[in-house]
Amino acid sequence: MSNPNTHDSTSPASPPEPELKTVRKAVVASAIGNATEWFDYGLFAVSVTYITQHFFPGEKGTLLTLLTFAFSFVFRPLGGIFWGPMGDRLGRKRVLALTILLMAGSTFCIGLLPSYATIGVLAPIILVLLRVIQGFSSGGEYGGAATFMAEYAPDRRRGFFGSFLEFGTLAGMAAGSLVVLLLQLGLGEETMMAWGWRIPFMMAGVLGVVGLYLRSRLDESPVYEELDDNDQGKSVKEVFRSLFAHYKKQLLVLGGMVVAVNVVNYTLLSYMPSYLENQVGMGSSVALTVMFLAQAFMMLLIPFGGVLSDRVGRKPVWYFSLIGLFVAAIPMFMLMANGFVWALIGLAVLGVLYIPQLSTISATFPAMFPGPVRFAGFAISYNVSTATFGGTAPSVNEAIIEATGNPIVPAYYVMGACVIGFVAALFMKETKGASLRGAGLPEEGAEIVFEEAEPTDSK
Repeated sequence: MSNPNTHDSTSPASPPEPELKTVRKAVVASAIGNATEWFDYGLFAVSVTYITQHFFPGEKGTLLTLLTFAFSFVFRPLGGIFWGPMGDRLGRKRVLALTILLMAGSTFCIGLLPSYATIGVLAPIILVLLRVIQGFSSGGEYGGAATFMAEYAPDRRRGFFGSFLEFGTLAGMAAGSLVVLLLQLGLGEETMMAWGWRIPFMMAGVLGVVGLYLRSRLDESPVYEELDDNDQGKSVKEVFRSLFAHYKKQLLVLGGMVVAVNVVNYTLLSYMPSYLENQVGMGSSVALTVMFLAQAFMMLLIPFGGVLSDRVGRKPVWYFSLIGLFVAAIPMFMLMANGFVWALIGLAVLGVLYIPQLSTISATFPAMFPGPVRFAGFAISYNVSTATFGGTAPSVNEAIIEATGNPIVPAYYVMGACVIGFVAALFMKETKGASLRGAGLPEEGAEIVFEEAEPTDSK
């Protein structure tokens, strides 16, 4: 019996890597789907004041709104468990078409949902249910999009092309901040509170349709198509059995690294608007301006982080990011308390230090697993860790600050997550330039060489 942890270098010749034009189309389709997902999360984060007023009026309204944000993450692991094996069995493309429809549709429905004043307690209950659908669909969307993009990208440029998935992440969040900010300036706060806040949520429906159209025009991932029928057609039970029998280490390493990447993500990009308003004392529009400028600045740097990882490797850039954030967290959060300019500088510094992690997710995590269980391994481990540590970051930070009165709590939370991520990264194998093709584990320097078959002698 062959070892599932090794490449079969004697496998039949495979077709060449996709043309650059095809790769670019795959990148755009994946990034737009990811932007739709994060447009929702970013939009919810910067609309906490409006959502609180309409669905959770009362003294603990802000905390309840943040808990609703966190509650959707409880269902991300279930989504990963459901969609991940399905993506390994039926293909990446089919699953991504379903997840983007569910995500965009549920976000659109939030914009139509009657408020507490109209239908009473049903309003927050339905809101929570819609967030559950978003969490469940996100459990397949992110892992599937990252896997799809990684399997399309050329081996030696996976960091660069993969970084555009995270460009989509920041574009979605920045778009959420910008749309709300422009509506505030154009409609005024009174109109915005009355009904204007609903407009951005309904815009998600348009993004979802565009993303679905672009994805429908792509072929299945070439790496997935090259797997033989036995590897493609595994049942859900077989996928789980293989994953937990042979790849427990990879699941744990990925989960530990996700603790760092998502605690930082949700602290800096989701909780920060509430933090700047409640702890620093900024107005809503000023806080949104800080968020948009910081996110736009980070977007410009994302591709450079991917290119750097293609040249020096994934591990060195992760070590730099984790150590840098650990050292800078407390000084930068102290700096942010001094007003607009200092808040912008502090958030920008932390954002720059975070880029090496964020920009390499799509190149690093899918390469931890072989093709037959890649979608499932990524989706399950990523979403379990995200649900436990990442999505809860805003509500945990808010609750601890309220209990202790210490506004630097988020810095300590980021530092603790970076320690966990650093320990996990020590056990990660370097996969810079490794091929994702075949049924074995990708490893640096273990690229499969594709040669033309020798012509047979017709005599």
